Amino acid sequence: MNEERYQVDNRAGWTLDIRRFYDPRLLQKDRRPVVMVPGYCMNSFILNYHPTGTSMIASLVEAGFEVWAANLRGQGDSRQTTPRVLWRREGYGFAALGLVDLPAALNFVRENTACDTDQVDLVGCSLGAPVSYVYLAHHPEDHGVGALVNIGGPLRWNLVHPLVARVLTSPRLASLVPVRGTRRAARLALPIAQRFPWLLSFYMNPSIIDLSAADELVKTIDDPNRKLTGEIARWVRDRDLMVRGRNVCHSLYSVDIPLLCIIAGQDGIVNPESALSILDHIGSHDVEVLEVGSDEMPHAHADLFISEGVQKRVFDPLVKWLQKRADLTKKEEKGA
Repeated sequence: MNEERYQVDNRAGWTLDIRRFYDPRLLQKDRRPVVMVPGYCMNSFILNYHPTGTSMIASLVEAGFEVWAANLRGQGDSRQTTPRVLWRREGYGFAALGLVDLPAALNFVRENTACDTDQVDLVGCSLGAPVSYVYLAHHPEDHGVGALVNIGGPLRWNLVHPLVARVLTSPRLASLVPVRGTRRAARLALPIAQRFPWLLSFYMNPSIIDLSAADELVKTIDDPNRKLTGEIARWVRDRDLMVRGRNVCHSLYSVDIPLLCIIAGQDGIVNPESALSILDHIGSHDVEVLEVGSDEMPHAHADLFISEGVQKRVFDPLVKWLQKRADLTKKEEKGA
């Protein structure tokens, strides 16, 4: 598998870390490129890493897809090009991510893809899903997205885990407190989770995740952003996400693209009710839901990406769903 890295100017003071993955021997150029957007305090490392098996990105590449990982500002190796004043570095939220960075990334992919299409398939991972919703809500007609996948991301907070609600009680306080050293803290916490799994059960099931490679796993963790944290707190409090005066939930009614929702049944970060709220608001006529986890083998948030057996439970169905949508598009084009 080939990996290419680019620094893309978003024309708003940042260069974005955009990565392309493909296998020239397997690439099917008549398919849409897949653009993956990582979530909160997260970069794309976890999408191309698995402690014991094939990663999500590798699974897609082996199936003939061209995959792009879009690290937006504050993620991965994205870098600020304006003076690194603290308030400027942390002065961005959903509008900047969904209406500046994501369009810049999508335009770059369209201009540089080897695929014979002007559209992309968009995969939002965790908070990457609502960032994608923000983009679609403000571009209901000219979004250029052929299919949409939500992996554990919320839209409307119909139900909030008590711990999440407590941490985000005050939007003002959440936006004032800077947090640094998150990766170092996670490196210390993961070994503890092996001994006391209940501590992180709302986020992962340590019995199905190999935590021995903690130094590798924490590479996907980035520090949180104060303004974005404050916006998330207001979103949780108000239930609906408002961006630039627009209710994102209501604005998705006119968006009709194929949608796949992948959720973890025991997710304590984004409970199934909040992840599936997209079904009540988007105008899609082609919708599927994949829920993983059971009482015997609980699955939480991180288990959707790095758990044992996730290739069979999540990655393979994702690949098949995207392949089917690509085949349907080909038939429609031939029929036209």
